Amino acid sequence: MPSLEQHPVHLGLGATVQPQPVFTGELAWYESYMARHLADGAEGRLVALHSFDESWTSWEMHPSGEELVLCTEGELELVQELAAGEHRVYLRKGDYAVNPAGVWHTANCRGGCTALFITAGKDTQHRPR
Repeated sequence: MPSLEQHPVHLGLGATVQPQPVFTGELAWYESYMARHLADGAEGRLVALHSFDESWTSWEMHPSGEELVLCTEGELELVQELAAGEHRVYLRKGDYAVNPAGVWHTANCRGGCTALFITAGKDTQHRPR
């Protein structure tokens, strides 16, 4: 059985589920993902499971849609850059949060954590933290 952490899936038009190549974590992987699923536009979703031992070193933003973040192990602090200022959401196993479309966000990991991400990946942007 494939692992969602190693092989994320794409939820596409027509209610399809398409397994993806081995996840490398590199920007090139995301770029090739977007190229493969460009035709699905903003309705396509990337579903991935990621484990972290350290806080993120960058911010990201999804202009084409919202992102669901579900903590499946450990604790995660989600940091969102809202117009009213920085907003922090603390997640434990089973808790979830939504990153609104167009909101820059990053995460702090508290001693190891795993989270499921369902992301509107079209036109995702990154910047250093």
